[in-house]
Amino acid sequence: MTPNQHVPGAPSSTTVSSSAGWGIVCGSKRPLSLLAALLCTLSTLAQKPDPYLFAYFKEPGNQGIYLALSRDGLHYTPLNDGNPWLLAADPRPNPKEGEDMRDIFLTRAPDNTFRAVWTWNWTGNSLGTASSPDLIHWSEQKQVPIMQDFPNVNNVWAPETYWDNAKKQWLLIWSSSMKGSPEGNRIWSSLTPDFTTFSKPTVFFDPGYVVIDATIFHAPNQPYRLIFKEQTNDPLTYNERVATSPNLEGPWSNISGFINESWSEGPSAIEVGDRVVVFYDHYRAPRAKFEAVATRDWKHWEDITSETSLPAYCKHGSFLRITEAEASKLEQRHDPPPPSAKPTQSQPNQ
Repeated sequence: MTPNQHVPGAPSSTTVSSSAGWGIVCGSKRPLSLLAALLCTLSTLAQKPDPYLFAYFKEPGNQGIYLALSRDGLHYTPLNDGNPWLLAADPRPNPKEGEDMRDIFLTRAPDNTFRAVWTWNWTGNSLGTASSPDLIHWSEQKQVPIMQDFPNVNNVWAPETYWDNAKKQWLLIWSSSMKGSPEGNRIWSSLTPDFTTFSKPTVFFDPGYVVIDATIFHAPNQPYRLIFKEQTNDPLTYNERVATSPNLEGPWSNISGFINESWSEGPSAIEVGDRVVVFYDHYRAPRAKFEAVATRDWKHWEDITSETSLPAYCKHGSFLRITEAEASKLEQRHDPPPPSAKPTQSQPNQ
């Protein structure tokens, strides 16, 4: 190699110089040792945040699950050229009979695999679940009649699941209401070690009014936060609130005021920089779209919708961090478009 020869694949300012005894310039013209150059590269990689994955559905809900990718947490590009990523196993035209596959929640398991749960149908006693080692190959989609011990149940909506490391079990939460009861939906829960056996469901959160779409956010050295939709009709308050607890399973208290405007549901929270961003589905026309609010202290909230972009027609979903290697593999998938119904603009998830 001759003095000051350009390193293939490197920026134009990066050169190798033999005059200084195999020195490397990292982003400048100052010679560094090979070790220093390696440390420079590792430091650059360490500063690059892991990508964000958004899992969501579109109307009609029996189309399946979609994925979108972001490298800044705010702007998301559909994967698979906007085609469904995971098709419903039983997409019968009548959603009351088949698998509707709505309100997808996707998370990473402690063994580094992935677990998904979703609303199986608009009515009934079941939720859906499947697992994947890599987000590309998926297990059989399983219908779980989680509320089978409650024959008067109307629905099982928007399930989410969280690994309880102390109990070595998964916590499942969702909303259900009962036929003939004026109370409406409350948040229910069950524990499972393996998504095969489940504890008998109990009420997980009951603030004294109708609640749906609960999600849990937790950061190190912080309380657990339950973000949920209050769905009161008189007065009409279809907004999100936040409750706190020192434990994953509650009890929950210190319920906040509203963090966004009415006609909003399906919250999902992620950390982006020094802010926590709560995305949600604002489903009321004429401004039906995914929106976002952000906070640094859980007291003051700012509408940051103008800073974000998400896929057209996306509905209630969830967000998680994946590695750059995982993201690169997902970006390689390009299925031919399947025959599908034209998505509707937006309609209430629940």
